[in-house]
Amino acid sequence: MQINLISDTVTKPTKGMLKAMMNAEVGDDVFNQDPTVNKLQHKIAEMFGMEEALFFPSGTMANQTAIKIHTHHGDKMFCDKYAHVHNFEGGGAAASSGVTSHLIDGTRGTFTAKQLEESALSGRSDIHSPYARLVALENTTNKGGGACWDFEEILKIRKVCTTNNLALHLDGARLFNALVAKNEGPEQYGKVFDTISICLSKGLGAPVGSLLLGSKEHIEKALRVRKIFGGGMRQAGYLAAAGIYALDNHIDRLEVDHTRARIIGAALQNCALVKNVEPIETNIIIFNVVDTINEQDFISRLNDAGIGLISMGQGKLRMVTHLDFKEEMLESVVHTLEHI
Repeated sequence: MQINLISDTVTKPTKGMLKAMMNAEVGDDVFNQDPTVNKLQHKIAEMFGMEEALFFPSGTMANQTAIKIHTHHGDKMFCDKYAHVHNFEGGGAAASSGVTSHLIDGTRGTFTAKQLEESALSGRSDIHSPYARLVALENTTNKGGGACWDFEEILKIRKVCTTNNLALHLDGARLFNALVAKNEGPEQYGKVFDTISICLSKGLGAPVGSLLLGSKEHIEKALRVRKIFGGGMRQAGYLAAAGIYALDNHIDRLEVDHTRARIIGAALQNCALVKNVEPIETNIIIFNVVDTINEQDFISRLNDAGIGLISMGQGKLRMVTHLDFKEEMLESVVHTLEHI
């Protein structure tokens, strides 16, 4: 039995999702004539109480589009040192938008309003310094081990942004994991952020696609940027249908992934080869092995047992539970960790 825990992006469409995809009504979305794409965009915008949404091939493109519409070349963006937009999007902020990242030394990918305020007010405010334009948060935090933001802290950050004329973007690649874990609603986030990206191909289990949400003005700008980035798709309704199915059927079950992640975490804590396991809030497990074993050796041992995982660098190893990770697979992972 092969068990793939390298990411929640490895899932394949369920039978119900495939049926929805094959029965989708489609048109040319570049001409705004795909009814299923339009339905998905309207559905997600309504869920978050935001004006409009736009369908993208990837979360990276959606995030980089948001950065581009909020900034100009030479501007500055504030984000955590662990932020996906800074670490894992190919330098897109610099390459595509000419934006420099001011990294905040937060905790597990989150920072406080006080830290942001200190960063925003620090340094010079003359021709030698870039204009501060944007704050980007990530919920849940990928490199932070699926940590969830405290919503009250987000509200405080919103106030700092308003005071300092900063736009606020949310990389919500795994936002629905946070909503389920914290018992929060999407409309809370729609009221706070200027733009939000949502990924459909992670915990929600769709094969492809992300969405960017914002005001009508933001999405009009985003449509042009998506075209420049080459993100316009034709009969994309087949993919949009998978997203609609995911939103209708795969949100509540995310708690199953969270529970299984905690069970793996407990097994790792009892494993003699593991030094420490970071707190587990959602579906991401990050841990370090003891100094007497090389992390690649540990990965190889689990690979030999049919279990896939990855390194996040700096000694961090990662497992991610997901839709295709079944109960018998969980039992196999726990058994392997007990006897490795």
